[in-house]
Amino acid sequence: SAGRAMAAGGRSWFRALALGVSFLKCLLIPAYYSTDFEVHRNWLAITHNLPLSQWYYEATSEWTLDYPPFFAWFEYALSHVAKYFDPKMLVIENLNYTSRATIFFQRFSVIFTDILFIYAVRECCRCVNGKRAAKDILEKPTFILAVLLLWNFGLLIVDHIHFQYNGFLFGLMLLSVARLCQKRYLEGALLFAVLLHFKHIYMYVAPAYGIYLLRSYCFTANNADGSLKWRSFSFLHVTLLGLIVCLVSALSLGPFIVLGQLPQVISRLFPFKRGLCHAYWAPNFWALYNAVDKALTIFGLKCNFLDPTKIPKASMTGGLVQEFQHTVLPSVTPLATLICTFISILPSVFCLWFKPQGPRGFLQCLVLCALSSFMFGWHVHEKAILLAILPLSLLSVQRAKDAGIYLILTTTGHFSLFPLLFTPPELPIKILLMLLFTVYSFSSLKSLFRRERPLLNWLETIYLAQLVPLEIFCEIVFPLTPWKGHFPFVPLLLTSVYCALGVAYAWLKLYVSVLTERISVRQKAE
Repeated sequence: SAGRAMAAGGRSWFRALALGVSFLKCLLIPAYYSTDFEVHRNWLAITHNLPLSQWYYEATSEWTLDYPPFFAWFEYALSHVAKYFDPKMLVIENLNYTSRATIFFQRFSVIFTDILFIYAVRECCRCVNGKRAAKDILEKPTFILAVLLLWNFGLLIVDHIHFQYNGFLFGLMLLSVARLCQKRYLEGALLFAVLLHFKHIYMYVAPAYGIYLLRSYCFTANNADGSLKWRSFSFLHVTLLGLIVCLVSALSLGPFIVLGQLPQVISRLFPFKRGLCHAYWAPNFWALYNAVDKALTIFGLKCNFLDPTKIPKASMTGGLVQEFQHTVLPSVTPLATLICTFISILPSVFCLWFKPQGPRGFLQCLVLCALSSFMFGWHVHEKAILLAILPLSLLSVQRAKDAGIYLILTTTGHFSLFPLLFTPPELPIKILLMLLFTVYSFSSLKSLFRRERPLLNWLETIYLAQLVPLEIFCEIVFPLTPWKGHFPFVPLLLTSVYCALGVAYAWLKLYVSVLTERISVRQKAE
C-alpha cells in the first residue's frame, strides 16, 4: 500500500521530468548531426527497397548495415513511416540526403522511441530501496535516480545532437535489469536476448546476466552460510532460459541461416580491419598505451635511437579508421584485446558467483563487465562509456561509496564525449548541459549522503577540477597557437589520455570495493 501511495504521488513529478527532457530534445532538432545520421538514413533505404537476402550485401554507401537483424527490422518498420515524410530519403543512391522533412523524421523517431527508455527508468526507480525517508521530494533517491537517468548528459548529446538510437536500446537494457531486480527472471532474460539481437555491443555485459540467472534462477536455494545448495538445481529453469535464447536467436538469425548468409552477417557485425582504436581514441587503456608509444617515439627520435624514415607519418593520430602498427611498443592484435578483456572480467564474475549480494551484486558485476570491455576492447567507441555510467546510476543513489565512484566516472566519461561535438554553435550547448548535469549530480548525491563521509577525497577533487583548464586549453588556447596546423590531434590526445586516467581509476576503485567487501549474515541468507 505504501508503494502504491508513493507511485501515485510520484506520477506527477516523474511525468514532469519526462516531458521536460522531451521538450529539450525537440529544441535540439536543428543542432549539428554526425555521419551517423546518414548511416541510419541509408539503412532505412536498404531495408525498405531491397529483399532480406541483400540487406547485408548492399554496399552503395560506405555506411553498410553492420547491426544485428532485429535492428535492421526496426529500420524496416521506421521506413514505412518515413515514406510519408519524404520518399526521397528512401532512395539508396541519395547519399547524404538531408531535406528538412528527413531531419525532422529522423530526430523525432529517436525522441519517440525514447518512450521505452522513459518507461524503463520508471521501472528502475521502483526497484530503488527507499529506506532514506525524505520529506522533500528532491532528496528522495527515486527522484535523484530519475534525473540522473532521464537527463543523462551523455545520452542527450550522443542521441539528440550527434545522432543515434541508444536511448531505445538502453531502455531495453534497463528494463531487463528492473525485471531481474523484481525477480521476474524469464522476462529479464527475454528482454536481454532481444537486446543482443538489436546491438551486439551488449555481449560485453552478457557474462553478468548469464552468471546471475544461473545463480539466482537455476539454483533455487542457498545454504545457511550463503554457499550454493547444489541439490536445488532446476533443469526446468535451465530449459526455459535455453528455450528463450534459442527462440530469439532463431527469429533473428534463422532467415539468414536458411539463406546461407550467416558468415556474411557475422563478417559485417565484427569488422576487425577497423583497427585497435577509433579515429578518436576512447579514454581507455589503449589510449594510455598509444600515448606511451608516441612519447617513446618522440624520445627515440631525439636521441637518434629510431630511424625517422621507418616511422609512418602521424601514426595512430591521423584521424583515420584503419589498422596501424605501434612504433616502439608491441602492436596489439584483436586476440590480445579479447584475452585482456576476458581476464579483466573474470574477477567480477567470480564475485557474483561466490559472494552473491542479490540485485546489487548483479549491477556491480554488470558495470565492471562494461568497464572492463571499455578499457581493453578492440576498436572501442568513446560512446560505449554510457554502458557503464547508466547502470552505475542505480548504485549511486544507494551507497555513498558507489556515489563517489559514479561522480568520477560520469564526469570524466561525459567530458571525454566533448570532441564528438566539434562545431562552434554546439560549444555553449555542450558546456551548459554538462555543467547543469554535473552540478546536479554532485549536489544531489552530496545531500543524499550528507551524514556520511565526503564522497570524494582531495586528490579526486583536484583531478576533476583540472578538466576546466583542459577544456579552456583545447577549445580556446590551442586553436590560437601555430601548433594547430602541424599537430591537429593534440586536443583529442590530451582529452582522451587525461580522461583515460579517471576512467581507469574509477574501474580500479569499483573493483577494489567489490573484491574487499564483506557480506553480512542477512545478505548471505538472501
